[in-house]
Amino acid sequence: MLFADAPFEVVNRLRLAKLHRTVERVNAFRDHVADRSDARLRGSTAALRERLSMGEGLDDLLPEAFALVREAARRQIGQEHYDVQVLGAAAMHAGWIAEMQTGEGKTLTATMPVFLNALTGRGVHVVTVNDYLAQRDAEWMGGIYRALGLTVGCLVHGITDSERIAAYAADVTYGTNKEFAFDYLRDQLRQDAARAGRVGGIFERAARQDGQRVNRVQRGHNFAIVDEVDSILIDEARVPLIISERESAESPYAPAYRAAHELALRLRQGRDYTLDTAKRNVELTEAGLGTARATSGISTPPSRPFEHMVRQALQAQLLFERDREYLVVDGKVTIVDEFSGRTLPDRTWSLGLHQAVETKEVLTVTDENRTLASVTFQRYFKLYGKLAGMTGTAQESRREFAKVFGLPVVAIPTNRPLRRQKLPYRVFATWERKREAVLNRILELHEAGRPVLVGTRSVQRSEELSELLTAHGVEHNVLNARQHAREAAIVAEAGQRGRVTIATNMAGRGVDIRLGAGVAELGGLHVLGTELHEAGRVDRQLGGRAARQGDPGSFEFFASLEDDLLARWCWAVARRLLTRAAHAPASPVSRLYLLLFDLAQRSIERRHLRIRLDLLDYDKNLEEMKGSLGVPVWG
Repeated sequence: MLFADAPFEVVNRLRLAKLHRTVERVNAFRDHVADRSDARLRGSTAALRERLSMGEGLDDLLPEAFALVREAARRQIGQEHYDVQVLGAAAMHAGWIAEMQTGEGKTLTATMPVFLNALTGRGVHVVTVNDYLAQRDAEWMGGIYRALGLTVGCLVHGITDSERIAAYAADVTYGTNKEFAFDYLRDQLRQDAARAGRVGGIFERAARQDGQRVNRVQRGHNFAIVDEVDSILIDEARVPLIISERESAESPYAPAYRAAHELALRLRQGRDYTLDTAKRNVELTEAGLGTARATSGISTPPSRPFEHMVRQALQAQLLFERDREYLVVDGKVTIVDEFSGRTLPDRTWSLGLHQAVETKEVLTVTDENRTLASVTFQRYFKLYGKLAGMTGTAQESRREFAKVFGLPVVAIPTNRPLRRQKLPYRVFATWERKREAVLNRILELHEAGRPVLVGTRSVQRSEELSELLTAHGVEHNVLNARQHAREAAIVAEAGQRGRVTIATNMAGRGVDIRLGAGVAELGGLHVLGTELHEAGRVDRQLGGRAARQGDPGSFEFFASLEDDLLARWCWAVARRLLTRAAHAPASPVSRLYLLLFDLAQRSIERRHLRIRLDLLDYDKNLEEMKGSLGVPVWG
């Protein structure tokens, strides 16, 4: 245990001691509810609501309510909450984040606080990271809620407004973070349009209920439990959700974007522009600005000088790589989420950057979008009267959770002793040497019959590794942004004997990897990370795919001095080290170099935290300014 973690360990023990007392109270009701018939079990919900209306609080109802959910789960899905799951449930009811290891049953754990808080009749939202998980959890856990007399709704992409109203009217609503936030934005636009008497375009879209036109589909923000809370509230916090409209399919300024791209190709680093890979930024020098301004007679977008377009062209050329930051799908640039590895087909970069990338790829240059409304997840989830979360990796961000959202983190113990083996990290001088070592390690494990989950950071790297395995005759699956539709199926099979699965950051968060017959005797699933991520928390989450629910398993990471993490954040130091190590044997270089990776990760995380806090301050100042001007503030 690191000394810096000692205060958290002390506080965590105190919180767990409090939660254990709650578990004892819940267990005391086990026999009371076990004898009830299905009809009486269902009727118990009405009795609890009656007690609530008579002045009792949710904490008073908690022991019986949790016991009811446990019994309903046993009858409906054949699973009964363990005591450690009751601990996690009590933590979430308290408005905390429950950190639970992979495979410990977070989905089932959430049913207890969801049921208890749904007794108020004001609705509970369960937030997931993708449509598959939203549908799966609504169907899987829905039997428990319906057995207790509650209704369940589900939000997925593409459903109608009337279906959304029905989903929100339910006692429990499952959906993705994006669906909840976009519904909020659309509701605000409808209400703004109604106040201003505007019609047409997006403002004409209105929901209907019982044949009547309504201005909103959401009915409030009572209580939300956010699954994979670190992914949603930390990783995606900086990315605004935007509702926009496009004036035309092709930009009238396409010639200007092409001219900017052609000029950018002729400019020289150092003389015409400076490049900061750590901050992912390009700036034109005085010489570069002069060259750009000397280009005349080109029509540019309003308030968009040509030199800005040249700078964006340089950004697209130098900092945005195909099959890493984006894919080209059906002749369109599709952004790849750097944190999840999933595609974002409805999202575009702003300020002309998207058009610069389209120009670089020799595609149709689309018109820029006009923003109608936007919100960040930071701002949206602060609307809820009560918020809780669950994930396998929260400790690293516990201070930010507490500062921004007022969410304490509690680490829940595992139901069975953890048998996950962490092998030493290995650092190589070059990417080529590392790739050879990764291949040999996969072949070694595959020959032994152990399943291997190989983590990569980009589509490009995953496909390079796939080609190598194919050349060596190794059957394998690839999970990246191109195969996202098969994500659950690919991950669910990753624990079978001899199976090799290559995955980007997606890695099937929320999907259990169950071991096949005889795999446990071989040592279980092995996770092999081929590159360290910008956040150490993501590395820990990948390693956590192994050894679920007391199964054996192991993980290790391979890194090289040519990896993007060092190239972007510690390039000067890495280049000197690389020069020294270039003539070293092909074996791993000194593990002391791991300190450099740790330094890079810490630097990145500090910078990202500053950006998120600055964004939060901006949102707060904007709301205060709107209020002082008498402009309606959404909320």
